[in-house]
Amino acid sequence: MTETTERANVGPPDTRLWEQIAKGDHAAFTELFERHAEAVWNYAYRLTASWSQAEDLLSATFLTAWRKRGDAQLVRDSALPWLYTVTANRARTEWRASRRALRLVTKLTPQDERDHADEVAARTDAQRRLVEVVAAIAKLPASEREIAQLCLLGDVSTADAAALLGIAESSVRARVSRTRARLRDLTPEDNG
Repeated sequence: MTETTERANVGPPDTRLWEQIAKGDHAAFTELFERHAEAVWNYAYRLTASWSQAEDLLSATFLTAWRKRGDAQLVRDSALPWLYTVTANRARTEWRASRRALRLVTKLTPQDERDHADEVAARTDAQRRLVEVVAAIAKLPASEREIAQLCLLGDVSTADAAALLGIAESSVRARVSRTRARLRDLTPEDNG
């Protein structure tokens, strides 16, 4: 059992904490944050392949959680699936904004002045692969993208994903299988 799982099993269930948070209880929010911050950060890192972006997403996710404390619905007594959904939505929004900014910078930067050496040198093979997978997920249809973000990147169970998405668990399993197959086609392994 991991330290995160052990921490999640200590104290009141998330639903009770969430009820207290909805009433403005800062101590309950702190406990929820300490319980799930590591898992949310890891999920954000898998979505972005960037430590700093994962930190930003972690902060933004819990800020959203505080702001929407009376509106959120928890799945199976856990706030984690809802937090993962918020994180994925924020990551998608930031990704779109960064793509627009990159297109603008590309238009403004003369092509002969661009130097990618620093960027390439900074990445490890694992980070490069993660970036490829995240990019491939972004190309998937919306339903498969949601499944990939929840079940494959976020380690949300098929039962929890089904409850969160309002579909049958068998549909989630079928989508996970289809999504894995598509990702294998979109991200072939390097043989070099």
